[in-house]
This record gives sequence, structure tokens and C-alpha cells, in this order.
Amino acid sequence: MALGDRKDPYLAFDFLVEIEGLVVGGFTDVTGLQREVEVQDYREGGVNEYVHKLWGPTRYPSNLILKRGLTDIATWAWHEAVTRGIILRLDGAVLLRDGAGEERWRWTFSGAYPVRWLGPELRAGTAAVAVETMELVHRGLIATVR
Repeated sequence: MALGDRKDPYLAFDFLVEIEGLVVGGFTDVTGLQREVEVQDYREGGVNEYVHKLWGPTRYPSNLILKRGLTDIATWAWHEAVTRGIILRLDGAVLLRDGAGEERWRWTFSGAYPVRWLGPELRAGTAAVAVETMELVHRGLIATVR
């Protein structure tokens, strides 16, 4: 590695959230960017030294959890529709940017809809921002590195 070829990790605070191609910024936290491959054990007859570990299906064990300052009723209305049986599945992405503001990572999720909405904690004695939390179930994540 040559001097000056240092690769610093990206900072976790510089990100955007898109839904249907529109930036719906203002989110303060995104969690649940997770996927795993299930491993299936296979015992082969006569082989006692080890158990074969076979590749299984990919799964997404965690829902996406988005937190942001409460602004309008759009996320509430989306969740309200789901509670009435109107499932509107939307595609979106979480974008991580570098120090210059350039997109470096993109996690695209598909077929998402809100399954949980948490309103803000309201306290008269504080000047904290009212934060809403929305939990999205989805059909998968695809990561793109730029």
C-alpha cells in the first residue's frame, strides 16, 4: 500500500432516503439494512469428521426502521391505508454519501409497506424534535457500491 492510499470508512450521518425515486430526506436514523444466507446441515452417510454446510435461501430477518422529525401526514396516511387493507408496495433506497456529498453506497429495497408507525414522545419541558418512527417490511435489498 503506497503512502496516501488510505481508505477511510464512510461516516454514518450523511445519508438520504428515497421512495419511488424521490428523496424524502430528513431521516435521522435508518436501521435494518440486513440480509443473510440460511445454511442447511447435511450429514453424509459414512462421513463422521464433519457436517456439510449447504447454501440455502437468502432472507431479510429485519424490517427497515426509519426515524425522522415529524413533519406532515404522508407516512401516517400510508400506514393508515395499510391498516384498512390497502397495501401500497413502494420501492426505495438508502443512499450513503462520502465527505464530498457523492453517493458511494445504495441499498435498494423493493415492495415495501409500513407495518408499524410510532409517534413522537411529547414532553412539555423539553425543546427536543418530535420524532416519528416507521417500520417497513420489504421483499429484499440490493447493494450497489459506486
